[in-house]
Amino acid sequence: MSESTRITAVTSNPKLSEEEIFAGHLGGKLSVEATVPLDTARALSIAYTPGVAEVSRAIATDQTLAKRYTWADRLVAVVSDGSAVLGLGDIGARASLPVMEGKSALFKAFAGLNSIPLVLDTNDVDEIVETLIRLRPSFGAVNLEDISAPRCFEIERRLVEALDCPVMHDDQHGTAIVVLAALNGAAKLQDRDLKGLRVVISGAGSAGVACANILLAAGIEDVVVLDSTGIVSVSRENLNDHKLNLAGRTNPFGRTGGIAEALDGADVFIGVSAGTVPEELVATMADDAIIFALANPDPEVHPDVANRHAAITATGRSDFPNQINNVLAYPGVFKGALDAGARRITEGMKIAAAEAIMSVVSDELAADKIVPSPLDPRVAPAVAAAVAAAAKVDGVA
Repeated sequence: MSESTRITAVTSNPKLSEEEIFAGHLGGKLSVEATVPLDTARALSIAYTPGVAEVSRAIATDQTLAKRYTWADRLVAVVSDGSAVLGLGDIGARASLPVMEGKSALFKAFAGLNSIPLVLDTNDVDEIVETLIRLRPSFGAVNLEDISAPRCFEIERRLVEALDCPVMHDDQHGTAIVVLAALNGAAKLQDRDLKGLRVVISGAGSAGVACANILLAAGIEDVVVLDSTGIVSVSRENLNDHKLNLAGRTNPFGRTGGIAEALDGADVFIGVSAGTVPEELVATMADDAIIFALANPDPEVHPDVANRHAAITATGRSDFPNQINNVLAYPGVFKGALDAGARRITEGMKIAAAEAIMSVVSDELAADKIVPSPLDPRVAPAVAAAVAAAAKVDGVA
């Protein structure tokens, strides 16, 4: 069976039963295994007492030795307060733990990185930041997950400033990286200049803001963002701080109104909200339109509708072509950052990750294949190499 056939077989599973799902989570999805033998008295004396004391004394004298003699330097902490779990909302720390376990399992499967889920029973920004600062000796990177906006912006910003290791809120930046990768693929397939595209983003939460940021950084100038009220514009009143900042950097032609005004003549629609876009508005987009309707389980524009008006369609679902899935990004991003010893994850590293994702299928591009399958084994190594190289260029390695 070829790799492409294997991937198709895996991703075309029949409908899952409740019994099968719960059986797959019984007892959790993670375990810890020793990397050294523990089957003799001598082995125990080396791994634990008395031998371990020698290693601890050495680290106490030179703390940089912890990178060599513990697992912490390459351990990713997956951190959530359970306040914005995809499709479920604010379900709390304990209920979010199966999701975080799954995230940790994916780090191991796709990038070979050890990872540990940490769910915090608090929504207080100060407490979350302080907790992770105190836990810093135990891990080498932080993947923030499923934390509601706008708190997620402040938590990430403060942790990036306080910690000397990579920190990334995946709901923001993982989504943005894969969106840019898919848009790169679509633009190349259509032989269009990425920078000249007129882009509409529906959703001004964490993912919407990050998508706008990375598209602007990639050189796209005409980006319009909508929230539940309409186009985010400097002419609107009562915008919170992050939307006011966003308004000052987007919507260069000062458009006002709602989704109808935004979509009229637009080249690209990116949906990262729970809204639904009527077909008659989709029909007003420019010729050869590109639609990324990423809401799960119900896309903002159903693919059957999108395909009647757009040249290229993508969703966040695995049962349609062009799945925009964060697993294409974050395993390789963190592996590359840790390989380079990066102190933080820069915008340049994210753009490099997006370019690497698209490069995997650059010779295989088609309207139904603008990004690789999430199961494509070529992706994480390509992303890791590109991110590590970009870290050196950006001076954070």
